[in-house]
Amino acid sequence: MPNPSAAMLVIGDEILSGRTRDANMHYLAGQLTERGIDLKEVRVVSDDPDAIVAAAKALSQGYDHVFTSGGIGPTHDDITADCIAAAFGAAIDVRDDARALLQAHYDRSGQELNAARLRMARIPDGAKLIDNPVSTAPGFSLGNVHVMAGVPSVFQAMVASILPTLTGGAPLLSRTLRLVRGEGDIAGPLGQFASDYPMLSVGSYPFQKDGVYGSNIVVRGSDVHELEQAMAALAAIFDV
Repeated sequence: MPNPSAAMLVIGDEILSGRTRDANMHYLAGQLTERGIDLKEVRVVSDDPDAIVAAAKALSQGYDHVFTSGGIGPTHDDITADCIAAAFGAAIDVRDDARALLQAHYDRSGQELNAARLRMARIPDGAKLIDNPVSTAPGFSLGNVHVMAGVPSVFQAMVASILPTLTGGAPLLSRTLRLVRGEGDIAGPLGQFASDYPMLSVGSYPFQKDGVYGSNIVVRGSDVHELEQAMAALAAIFDV
């Protein structure tokens, strides 16, 4: 049985403008790989409601899980919760359990739960909260879409909260063979190797260092015995 599939939807003008470098995709990909959930696609969209709704609908229909990042804070441009609600045709309003979490948090810190902060308690009907042990304001899951913060420390905490609740498959393993040869020299036999092992993913990643050209051949699969057998065959092909 194939592993569950996943997509990521990164939301925010600051990513597309180059002002902020996204770190969440790299983190999520590693965590999903360990869980046996295959990340198949990542989309980045601006703070545009129509774009967010359209992307959420398409990804939700195409994959087992969708993970979003960004746009669930207290400011006017934090529109992700509303957009995900719209994508599923769900009503959205301040929810008592989310409000109670925020109230307790701001009481402890001696701050007011004002109207802006209360925006973070707006949760679509039917959604399940995702715990946020860093800053308390929860994420949520609606259908197969898991909505999380964009701040990396909070995003990572939310990923740690949601992943144990999801059914994974076989973790993806990888092995690397470093060849000090140009891709043009290895392409033929490497293509034949990939055909001989159709259950494995074979990628060539070229490098140049100190005037030397080479390529790292990365082989990925979920069966450790098949992977080791393939790597032995690959080493033999290139006599290394």
